[in-house]
Amino acid sequence: MAFRWSSSLVCLAALALTPASAMQERDPLAPLPDRPPASAQRAAPVPVAQPMLQPVVTAPTQPSGFEAYKQRLIAAARTAGVREATIQAVIPALRQNARVIALDRAQPGGPPNSSYIPPFAPYRAEHVTTDLITRGAARFRSYAPQLAWLEQRFGVEPQVVMAIFGHETSYGRITGNFDLAEVLATLAYEGRRRQFFEEEFIASLRLLDRGTPRERLKGSWAGATGYPQFMPSNVLRLATDGDGDGTANIWGSEMDGLASIAAYLQDAGWKRGVHWGIPVSVPAALDRSALRTTLVPPRCPQVFKRHSRWLTMREWRSLGVQPTGQSLPDTEMATLIEPDGSQATAYLLTGNYRAILDYNCSNFYALSVGLLADRIAAGR
Repeated sequence: MAFRWSSSLVCLAALALTPASAMQERDPLAPLPDRPPASAQRAAPVPVAQPMLQPVVTAPTQPSGFEAYKQRLIAAARTAGVREATIQAVIPALRQNARVIALDRAQPGGPPNSSYIPPFAPYRAEHVTTDLITRGAARFRSYAPQLAWLEQRFGVEPQVVMAIFGHETSYGRITGNFDLAEVLATLAYEGRRRQFFEEEFIASLRLLDRGTPRERLKGSWAGATGYPQFMPSNVLRLATDGDGDGTANIWGSEMDGLASIAAYLQDAGWKRGVHWGIPVSVPAALDRSALRTTLVPPRCPQVFKRHSRWLTMREWRSLGVQPTGQSLPDTEMATLIEPDGSQATAYLLTGNYRAILDYNCSNFYALSVGLLADRIAAGR
């Protein structure tokens, strides 16, 4: 507690106690004599009562900004049943990560009403590379028995699982080194998707409660972690033991990572025995306006807006849309996408393509995963 005295009141009190003649004659900077002569001694003046001065109390500073937001996270974690020891070990020491905010705000996105869509070809060239194909095909061969087991267990095409592994982390080379709790708290505080990132932050604390070491919880600037690049809630829900050691270590075991990807796709609705999609040729005279979809999906509407109505493979053939390689069964339902516009690349997509979109809601991502998977399975 700090006290502050009024300088003007002190001066007034001093003036009241000092004779006028002494004020005029005495040098205030001169040293005092040892003892004044007896003749010069006067009766001591009657003390004048000084006014009672009230101390000025300084209120404690309240936390603001990110420091105040951490109190919200503490309350949310307690409500969610996170152990107090975990809360105190993590939240008070959290710092806002400026690099994470900069990366998040730099994400591409045109004006709200913009209809511009960049071409797919450059993205494909960057994500379906000779290096990714070669290394993916080598792993596909070396893991053949394990991948066959995964396909039997989950019903998912193993080449698609391998392609996602390659696309997400370059087969484990790049998994991210950001502290997961710091990333998620920062993104939640930023507020663009506060509820989502707060829930993922709590999930990261639950992973710690479950025994996952803090130093293992590293990942991307967006909060994804491990070989599958799962968000923490998906780690809790879908991490799978793929190597048979009794634990699901998606940070240290490639087979656990692959099994977890397969479990995710199965959970997203993957249909056993159905290919993700096929490249096709489309006649120039195809009436695309008559094929526009009327479906309004609950998530990623702009992504699905680029897809046509669903027709059977037989119906597509009757419209002149023909496979350029492998085909689909006549009764299989498919939707058309032309990512580079008419008279360029075109694909018929099955329901399993939508499972890939659930992993990352981007047509470019899902298409490049499917095409990389095909090249991995072909070995070239």
